[in-house]
Amino acid sequence: MSETNPAATAPVSAEAAPHRYTAALAAEIEARWQDFWDAEGTYDAPNPSGDLADDPELVARPKKFIMDMFPYPSGAGLHVGHPLGYIATDVSARFQRMTGHNVLHTLGFDAFGLPAEQYAVQTGTHPRVSTEANIENMKAQLRRLGLGHDRRRSFATIDPEYYKWTQWIFLQIFNSWYDDKADRARPITELIAEFESGERPVPGHARAWSELSEAERADVLGGFRLAYASDAPVNWCPGLGTVLANEEVTAEGRSERGNFPVFKAKLRQWNMRITAYAERLLADLDALDWPEAIKLQQRNWIGRSEGARVDFPIDGENITVFTTRPDTLFGATYMVLAPEHPLVEKFTPATWPEGTHDVWTGGHATPAEAVAAYRAQAASKSDVERQAEAKDKTGVFTGSYATNPVNGEQVPVFIADYVLMGYGTGAIMAVPAGDQRDFEFARAFELPIHCIVEPTDGRGTDTATWEDAFASYDAKIINSSNDEVSLDGLGVVEAKARITEWLERRGIGEGTVNFRLRDWLFSRQRYWGEPFPIVYDEDGTAHALPESMLPLELPEVEDYSPRTFDPDDADSRPETPLSRNEDWVHVTLDLGDGRGPRRYRRETNTMPNWAGSCWYELRYLDPHNSEKLVDPEIEQYWMGPREGMPHGGVDLYVGGAEHAVLHLLYARFWSKVLHDLGHVSSAEPFHKLYNQGMIQAYVYRDSRGIAVPAAEVEEHEGAYYYQGEKVSRLLGKMGKSLKNAVTPDEICAEYGADTLRLYEMAMGPLDVSRPWDTRAVVGQFRLLQRLWRNIVDENTGEVTVVDTEPGEESLRALHKAIDGVRQDLEGMRFNTAIAKVTELNNHLTKQGGAVPRPVAESLVLLVAPLAPHIAEELWRALGHTDSVVHRDFPVADPAYVVDEAVTCVVQVKGKVKARLEVSPSISEEELEKVALADERVVAALGGAGIRKVIVRAPKLVNIVPA
Repeated sequence: MSETNPAATAPVSAEAAPHRYTAALAAEIEARWQDFWDAEGTYDAPNPSGDLADDPELVARPKKFIMDMFPYPSGAGLHVGHPLGYIATDVSARFQRMTGHNVLHTLGFDAFGLPAEQYAVQTGTHPRVSTEANIENMKAQLRRLGLGHDRRRSFATIDPEYYKWTQWIFLQIFNSWYDDKADRARPITELIAEFESGERPVPGHARAWSELSEAERADVLGGFRLAYASDAPVNWCPGLGTVLANEEVTAEGRSERGNFPVFKAKLRQWNMRITAYAERLLADLDALDWPEAIKLQQRNWIGRSEGARVDFPIDGENITVFTTRPDTLFGATYMVLAPEHPLVEKFTPATWPEGTHDVWTGGHATPAEAVAAYRAQAASKSDVERQAEAKDKTGVFTGSYATNPVNGEQVPVFIADYVLMGYGTGAIMAVPAGDQRDFEFARAFELPIHCIVEPTDGRGTDTATWEDAFASYDAKIINSSNDEVSLDGLGVVEAKARITEWLERRGIGEGTVNFRLRDWLFSRQRYWGEPFPIVYDEDGTAHALPESMLPLELPEVEDYSPRTFDPDDADSRPETPLSRNEDWVHVTLDLGDGRGPRRYRRETNTMPNWAGSCWYELRYLDPHNSEKLVDPEIEQYWMGPREGMPHGGVDLYVGGAEHAVLHLLYARFWSKVLHDLGHVSSAEPFHKLYNQGMIQAYVYRDSRGIAVPAAEVEEHEGAYYYQGEKVSRLLGKMGKSLKNAVTPDEICAEYGADTLRLYEMAMGPLDVSRPWDTRAVVGQFRLLQRLWRNIVDENTGEVTVVDTEPGEESLRALHKAIDGVRQDLEGMRFNTAIAKVTELNNHLTKQGGAVPRPVAESLVLLVAPLAPHIAEELWRALGHTDSVVHRDFPVADPAYVVDEAVTCVVQVKGKVKARLEVSPSISEEELEKVALADERVVAALGGAGIRKVIVRAPKLVNIVPA
């Protein structure tokens, strides 16, 4: 909304007060100190070894590694909502430096991804050109905020010297497998050695390892590798021309970026076997200092459940299901496969079996027609849509029957979209008596329902009379026995244990743990991403490039567009930009494997934009190392395990909660693989996580619902108008598209960066969202003006402090402020820290006269983490030649923190009759005597006796007359 800068219209003119703290003076001060910090390397954090080991005294201090989540360099630049977390980490880092720590705080750029590529598609500008321009603009904006970053450590994920190591890590994962017995990743060479020696049987082959062809060996190893290519159902987005990970698909079954429809398609893609780490990813959450809400999201996403795998024989093979209720096996009357299940075709006969119900066929002449039609229908739905509670249950009979292993019953096998290939085995045994979804399906398809749990709600055991399923973990099992095992009369826990033991003894099942977590789809059909360091020989076998060939850089291409399609064309297939560069795709290479030069085809997919952010914390530690991922001593120093941090990691990581099951889960997986392989000592990347809230802004919309420029909206009598037309107002996100963005450059120009920093930190608790109000910024500007006037004469520019000891009242105000601000900064309660600074500053203003030097200097040091530019200027004005950055933070004297006296309220019959000034340490007995002796209390009692006296020393006495 339109408004006037109060600072520009202040009553005191610049001529009358030439040294007044104004926006112009703030800009001059801030630019000068930013140049000084850069020139002096003020924020450079030394390493214990390597290129950055240049200050043994600092290295000897305790360390703090403080990080922000990677920013993406947008062409629109920053609005004032973006720096919230960056300012917060900067305040924390400055405070930690002042409390004796060697602090590593820097910022890089997550620069691969769709926005730059989409811009390249539209304009023909190479993504690197636009991205690097965006980075420079963002660097300038961030520098203007006075952020204390170690600029020697900054980088972008698009730098070849950076993504060389992203590719190197991919190869470590590709050349590794997970040993369940050792519960860790091991090099693939050790698995090969076990196959060669015969120590481990070769799965799927009766022949020895030496007798297998290269292609056969590669196929076997692909079943073990932590990075592997497979033909599997994927989320195909024709509108973007690429596949997406599950986490990139919205609940509505559309792409998170672009809002295009997403379909299921079978494509050959690279995957990361993150499921191998499901148990550890879950268990290690307990030791992390993360918000419980984020931990809960990860636990739910990983989705651990205990149960049993059971084999249902069919035509000489087995359909394996996972169930959390094996005790209900006797109630399984049909089976359902996911439409994408690989065995569907195999169990789809040419004709319908005799006696097939009409409702089972879907009106199709043959099982093949029915299955094909239903699969096409299911492919158009997202996983969320398929699992939603729908009134009409859909499915089709495959034409085959399986055998229930506990009672020998022949159960029909259906396909239905409510079963997902991504959960369990992609097949379920349906127990309609105990599951509402199965119950509704059974009713719709006229399938039997067997009662196997004794109802406790009076409905009886005749399922023909039931209106819904009966699910219970407390009821007894019934109708569940055969010649070898009986569950009748048992509770659920005992019945599960007994049937599982029987299944294992018979070799037709086993107790197991299942996870909702699926392997991470790692391929993207785009240009602007890290190329895979993989080539294929003429047989299609994948080979890793040797480390000497890294980085494999992106080639030039004439067209950056993936082949996009009609968004609704589910049958389309991707075509990548890299595939069009024939000279790059088809190459002759000597991989150093003793075979000499051979002809290969490069992988033409690229890695997802998440790849570069999976390990960037490690590059901050040792950014110029061209020989190793990270020097072990440096990694151990900054991130190694220590007391209270059993898995190591970054000391403080600040960012949005929206990355709970994307970046955070992926980065944890990469850390664990690198830890298992001995490359790092830390098994977790981020020990402490803090989620900052969002700065919101009002969105104004006209009668068409179109956003109008917020800055041009005027308010009249509680209504809002744009160009004379009434508009609506709603609090929402801040952004260019909503026409309500305010840039930090604007606020810095009007008030200065220190004012912006203070305002963003003072708006409210850091972890909650809050509305932006430009008109309120002036409050923090006035705080800085009062601070300046308390130390500098606005007319002469001379320092006005006096070298005298402060009085008792000022000492108490000072030390209470020191104590409170220190606690608040430690707890990241920046808004209350600023309130305490304001209170102290106001106290000095009200006192009048010159401020004693000890109070002035302590006040400047209290302000330094929050408003560093003015703090540096005032510190220098006070006669110091060093920077406040590494000065010790003030320490409170306990004698002045405790109140000399507190006010005690005395009530008679619940009404306040007196207020007493008493010692904070007064006892209850003494306080009662003082209260009863007070003449106002005596008068209020009027000679009445006393029935009861309630004392809450030192602040309350409540007297109840007789």
